[in-house]
Amino acid sequence: MARDQIDMTPLQSRDELVAWIEAGVKPESEFRIGTEHEKTPFTLEGHQPVPYEGAKGIGALLEGMKLLLGWEPIMERGNIIGLYDVTGGGAISLEPGGQFELSGAPVETVHQTQSELMAHLAQVREIATPLGIGFLGLGMTPSWSREQIPVMPKGRYKIMRNYMPKVGKYGLDMMFRTCTVQTNLDFSSEADMVKKLRVSLALQPIATALFANSPFTEGKPNGFLSFRSEIWRDTDNARSGMIPFAFEDGMGFERYVDYALDVPMYFVKRGEEYIDVSGSSFRDFFAGNNKILPGERPTLSDWANHLSTIFPEVRLKRYLEMRGADGVPWGRLPALPAFWVGLLYDNDSLDAAWDIVRHWTAPERQALRDDVPRFGFKARIKDRYLFEIAKECLVLSHAGLRRRGRIDHLGRDESRFLEPLERIIEAGRSPAEEMLEKFNGPWKGSVEPAYQEYAF
Repeated sequence: MARDQIDMTPLQSRDELVAWIEAGVKPESEFRIGTEHEKTPFTLEGHQPVPYEGAKGIGALLEGMKLLLGWEPIMERGNIIGLYDVTGGGAISLEPGGQFELSGAPVETVHQTQSELMAHLAQVREIATPLGIGFLGLGMTPSWSREQIPVMPKGRYKIMRNYMPKVGKYGLDMMFRTCTVQTNLDFSSEADMVKKLRVSLALQPIATALFANSPFTEGKPNGFLSFRSEIWRDTDNARSGMIPFAFEDGMGFERYVDYALDVPMYFVKRGEEYIDVSGSSFRDFFAGNNKILPGERPTLSDWANHLSTIFPEVRLKRYLEMRGADGVPWGRLPALPAFWVGLLYDNDSLDAAWDIVRHWTAPERQALRDDVPRFGFKARIKDRYLFEIAKECLVLSHAGLRRRGRIDHLGRDESRFLEPLERIIEAGRSPAEEMLEKFNGPWKGSVEPAYQEYAF
């Protein structure tokens, strides 16, 4: 989330909530690709978490980036907490434990995604290296305890930190110890949104398996291939998961709005202040019945903020967000947008993908999602291994990208960005399984080598 919205028009009717999301509809010619990725900062010496304060802290890193890029600082109570590119639309923000996030600008091709990423890494290195800071490309911090991780000075995180333990076992781990890469994609109509939402929800476990690389907690194997994905199963089930209603008749913008109205809120932002309204629904707020803000009505800005605190496997805002993948080293990052663009932005591939998933039931989809963090490609649905389905989807994505025909200056189309995933399928094992082999072999039972091999 780049910056909390600032439209303070009070809302009159539910139709306005629907209209806000519906405003995302755009013609195919205007479809864009947004990629967001998080990475964990660590001290190059000693591989420790990086605090916000101090001459070599995260605050200093953001100040340096501001000077280098000329981007607008995002401030909160005198602290720099992010940067915003007024012209291009990209942003840099901080997750609760200092995870450094680039929210990429909306671009037209995966080639541009890669260029943006390379530029970002060069810029970050220029500032971070003299500060003694490196960045790790894993789905979860492999060696630190929750207590070791510093807290970033953001008001909304304080509210979430207090609320999370009330609603799930792993909320604080999600906030402080995980990293993801996600892709944001457009839709051309309500029907197009529903079709893409259904296909991508059902297939999200495939991205989880292909990108699984969080097998370590506090220096030891944790029994999972994507512990980040497991964490989401018990973070806050009122706002996450596989949203089975998306597959029911009558699904559309209104149905999602009705779901979102009942999801408990975290906060309301008024000026600089985050007001803790955690646990109360947007529906009550909308009716003027919020106990903390009696009689007050929400604004469009409150609605946009609330939608950004809902965490299903695929999230609907004014675009669709694919949320199933672990954070990965930079060489593999463009593979995520490439995978989903090939499946969802080509109508033949989208139809073929729908054919794969259309007969799955809600309990079957849920069981697959529940099994994939532990079993990866060996998870099953009906009588098939996820591995076979992943292989099929990769073929569809490849064909979709070829048909899209977006060529770079060397005449290559976007299918080249699937190569890391094709290597994973050829090897028949997820990145996490490869890491576990290293841990039990050349790494000699230590996760420390990850800070070299999986650093940006």
